[in-house]
Amino acid sequence: MSHGLRDLVDEAFLASSRFQQAITHRSAGGRHNERLEFLGDSVLGLVISAYLFEVRPEVDEGGLSRLRASLVKKDSLAELGRNLALGDWLKLGAGELRSGGFRRDSTLADALEAIIGAVFLERGFDSARDFVLALYREKLAALPSVEDLKDPKTRLQEFLQGREHELPSYDVVDVRGKPHNQKFTARCRVPAFDVTTEGEGTSRRKAEQAAARKALEEVMRKVS
Repeated sequence: MSHGLRDLVDEAFLASSRFQQAITHRSAGGRHNERLEFLGDSVLGLVISAYLFEVRPEVDEGGLSRLRASLVKKDSLAELGRNLALGDWLKLGAGELRSGGFRRDSTLADALEAIIGAVFLERGFDSARDFVLALYREKLAALPSVEDLKDPKTRLQEFLQGREHELPSYDVVDVRGKPHNQKFTARCRVPAFDVTTEGEGTSRRKAEQAAARKALEEVMRKVS
C-alpha cells in the first residue's frame, strides 16, 4: 500500500470511521463517500479561492474563477489522487474492481474530495486548509497565467477586438455518427486576416473551439 497519504495525515485519522467512509465507493455498499464528497468540494473551493485571492491581487474575478477551475477540476484532482496512489486505498464493489474503477478519474477525484470533507469534520477548517495546501503545493507553486487559461474562442475574439477587426464567424459544416456518439466539424472564418480553419469535436462547442485554436495560430503567424 502506498504511504503517500501518510505524508499528509496521521495514523489516527487514517483509522477513523470518517476516513474509512471517505474511501468507500457506493458500489461497496454501506456508508459510502458521496455526502463527504459534497462537503469536501465546498471546502476545497473555499481554500483555493482564498489562496488565489491573496497571492494574485492583480487578477480580476473572471481570472480568479478560471484559475480556481483549472485547479479543482476532476482531472486535476484525479492526478493528485494518482500521485498519492489513492486507488490502493479505495473500497470498491466487485464490479467496480473488475472494471478498473480504482483507476477511473471520477472515482479518484470524488474520493479525494471526500477525504478533504473528512479532514474538515474530524480536525476542523484549519487542518483541512493545511491538508489542501499541502496536497496542491506543486500546482500552486507553478500557477499558469490567466491568459493561458482562456479558451481559444475568447482569446481570438479579444485579439480581434483589441485591434478593432471584424469578429470571427462559426458554422457547423458536418455532423457524423449516431445521436449518442456524434462528431461535429465546425468552420471558423476570420475575414480581417483571410483565415478559414476547421476543427472537430464531440460537440458543437468543442468543434468550434478546435477551429478557433487553429485560426488563432494562423493569425498569430501572420502578425509575427
